[in-house]
Amino acid sequence: MEIAPSFLSCDFSRLGEELVRMDKAKADYIHLDVMDGHFVPNITFGAPVIKWARPYTKLPFDVHLMISEPHRYIKDFADAGADIITFHVECDSDIEETIDLIRSYDIKPGLVIKPNTPASAVFPYLEKLWMVLVMTVEPGFGGQSFMGDMLPKVKEIRDYAKSIGKDIIIEADGGINGDTIAECAEAGIDICVSGTGVFKADDAAKAIADLKAECN
Repeated sequence: MEIAPSFLSCDFSRLGEELVRMDKAKADYIHLDVMDGHFVPNITFGAPVIKWARPYTKLPFDVHLMISEPHRYIKDFADAGADIITFHVECDSDIEETIDLIRSYDIKPGLVIKPNTPASAVFPYLEKLWMVLVMTVEPGFGGQSFMGDMLPKVKEIRDYAKSIGKDIIIEADGGINGDTIAECAEAGIDICVSGTGVFKADDAAKAIADLKAECN
């Protein structure tokens, strides 16, 4: 299991130090949630903040676009230093064109599915994807409880990927902590996003190690 601490939970007044701390804590990725106030009700940050953050760590930036028209902004996030860009299959942009644009910048593309979206929604695009992100809460709202009934989607995606000879990374995001991460591991999740449990911990390295230990 790999851990992607969620950037939203960092202390933005000490942004650089927080990212250095995640490096030292042996995080595997930094997960960056971009919300536009339209696709989801909240507004977070855009490409300029990611660009400012980029020099502070060499950890891969896993950028999750919760925006209505991601195709319009792919270049901005590519230029800002994204290593992975995931966007929602429920968005208004053309899905295949957006995947192709991400790939044109030599960035790993991923699709995200909301809780009410079936796993099969990503099947037509799976051949071109590096990752699928399965939301285990409704995106855009903090403090929600983990939705374990989303985990069967993981097997559906994995089985379909195998049927077409495709290796796929599957990530989960939402309500994941020491009490729920073992379920994710058992379901076959590769990467778990964790926010306050890592960034707000006094010892981030221990928090990450403890999460991984729960998966053994």
